Amino acid sequence: MKSLEQLINECKEQAFDLKFTRAKEWKEEKEGRVLVGYMPIYFPREVIHAAGGMAVGIMGGGDRKQIIKGDAYYQSYICHIPRSILELALDKHLDHIDGFIFPSICDVIRNLSGIFRQQKIGKFVKYMDFPQNFLPEIGGVFYQQEMEHVMHYIKEINGVEVTAEKLNHSIGLYNRNREMIEFIYDIRQEFPWRLSIEDVYHIIRAGMVIPVEEHNAILEQVCEHIKENIGEPQDKIKIVVSGAFCEQPAVGLIRAIEQAGCYVVDDDYMLGSRMILGDIDTTTDKPLEAISQAYINQSQYSSSIYDVHDPKEYRLAKIVKDRGADGVIFASASFCDPSLLDAPIFQNAFDRMGIRYIAFQYSENINQFKVIKEQVGTFSDSIKLWEDEPVETV
Repeated sequence: MKSLEQLINECKEQAFDLKFTRAKEWKEEKEGRVLVGYMPIYFPREVIHAAGGMAVGIMGGGDRKQIIKGDAYYQSYICHIPRSILELALDKHLDHIDGFIFPSICDVIRNLSGIFRQQKIGKFVKYMDFPQNFLPEIGGVFYQQEMEHVMHYIKEINGVEVTAEKLNHSIGLYNRNREMIEFIYDIRQEFPWRLSIEDVYHIIRAGMVIPVEEHNAILEQVCEHIKENIGEPQDKIKIVVSGAFCEQPAVGLIRAIEQAGCYVVDDDYMLGSRMILGDIDTTTDKPLEAISQAYINQSQYSSSIYDVHDPKEYRLAKIVKDRGADGVIFASASFCDPSLLDAPIFQNAFDRMGIRYIAFQYSENINQFKVIKEQVGTFSDSIKLWEDEPVETV
């Protein structure tokens, strides 16, 4: 078994490989393999895996890619991530990826899918609507049809027919992946000093760009390491980060939050890897229906999901309570409409519930965190000073 340091370093290298080297190597190792890029937040990767492909998460260039061409396609009041994704495409970083999935996150991602079509990037471009009607006979059937469209696109490239057996096998692999990721978060809930949130971020993000079998092998070893009593506890509060589900904060910002006196015990950074809570059924002869039912009944809350019957502010409050967190940090990408529109709803609800919070905005390519770090540090110190005051939760 590799050391924890070796595993983390490997994941760091993979997580921000903007040329997607491992995915390209995987494709070239066997004839008929396809790569399908998907944008944040969530996409059922099992469907691609069962069709003989690999789903590649495209999360933008962060602070590691200078944006020149991408700025010509978007106004200054649009979030940063579409520019950096387009920059990757125009600089030919995505040339070996066969097709692209654009989940229905917001209007910006919808428009980005149109630009990909206009520029003829990839063999297919699919803007994928996710159900906002959560009745199985309506939204559930619609979602299955959307997945069938994706499988049709892949079959046109490699001729692979997806069977129930193949799809159940793929579902099992991703069930195991989610299970181990949640184990890491459960350990961090009790012993957050054993693995920093920066390391957790790299480990999970690496899973977006390497085969799931390889990522599962890494997670197995990481889980074994953090079962041991490693690291030294520090005087920090426990917090939940919410709002960073699409455009990702720079790693320096993720690091700065913990350096300022917080242990991040839950977050939505890599929401796609944690969207489904619990396992998806692998015993059915209708696995697409099982994936659909899991999305309808086992989804995380998200600003891109209509939630009138299950308000997300109460779901987030439950996470705060279950994780034993002292407060919440609302971190939204600048100009992120879904996150910023939800922020007042969350904050008004938390004022009523007595849950402490702060809020700030960021951009994926900004590396100046002094003001944010001071704000987070003040938040942490204030909670320590008045931690004995009663706080109402749900």
